[in-house]
Amino acid sequence: MKRILATLTTAATMLVPISVAAQDREFRVGLITPPVHVWNQEVDGLGETLKEMSGGRMSVIAFPSGQLGSEATMLQQLQTGALDMGWLTTAGVTIRVPDMSALHAPFLVRNIEDAAKVLRSAEAREILDAMPKATGTVGLCYAMTGMRQLLTKDAIASAEDLKGKRFRITPAPAIQTFFEMFGAAPAPMPLTQVYDALANGQIDAIDMDHESIINFGYHDHAKNMMVTNHQMFGMVAVISGRVWAELSDEDKKIVQEASQKHCDQTIDRFVAEEAGKLDKLKAVEGLTITENVGPEFFGDIVARWDAEWSKQTPYVERLRALVASF
Repeated sequence: MKRILATLTTAATMLVPISVAAQDREFRVGLITPPVHVWNQEVDGLGETLKEMSGGRMSVIAFPSGQLGSEATMLQQLQTGALDMGWLTTAGVTIRVPDMSALHAPFLVRNIEDAAKVLRSAEAREILDAMPKATGTVGLCYAMTGMRQLLTKDAIASAEDLKGKRFRITPAPAIQTFFEMFGAAPAPMPLTQVYDALANGQIDAIDMDHESIINFGYHDHAKNMMVTNHQMFGMVAVISGRVWAELSDEDKKIVQEASQKHCDQTIDRFVAEEAGKLDKLKAVEGLTITENVGPEFFGDIVARWDAEWSKQTPYVERLRALVASF
């Protein structure tokens, strides 16, 4: 009997750490942005929030700068559960979730404040409902990285001057359509390759947000910027569907609330800092900035883009109607 009791006691002792360990979770988060980027800072903050809300059971380890590959590669890793979470551009998800292309409609919003309203809208949240089936992930929340501007090597006086220019774009059909419609030659390319491509003349221009222009120093090799605000550029925080299924309801709530907190903080930071970032770029020696370049610069491109993409997703019309109500 003593031998049996001793055996049971030993077994119970061995089971305790296994039970505790099963509740611990270090979420691996993939991003294409560098450590200095706002997204990465907020992912670090997400780790602290998860740790606090879970009593130390949850933490985060970030893989910045595309260390794990392109967003398409990370989506595959998320689908299999090889990667736990990702902070991905909405553009990178559009191939799997066509409705998300509506978020990239040209001149959808007038300013970054309206972009924030769109990303927090019920319409935008509905688009996330398609993610589990289409991507094997659960969309937790949206954030952003500011508004897109045009940065070119040559000075641009009219839309005609843009024709034939090799523009690096984020790989997304909706974005490619926009550039093809005004006669540019879009060149899909990972973010990590853009600086060298500008430096060696592989591309003539880029469309990019203030944050990335500053962080990567793209103005070193492209000295002309048009403030077009031609597109809002969103982010969607996702978690692997396989990983999500393993979490208890309590832990799902913690992950959702913590992610939403840092998505919201990301949006609020970009809204608050957008004007200051433009001022910082205005202070860059040798950079010529042309402000207030609106949709009229591109003629009827908005109507043509909407006509094509409204056939592919009803959210183009729905989001246009939403913004009209602001």
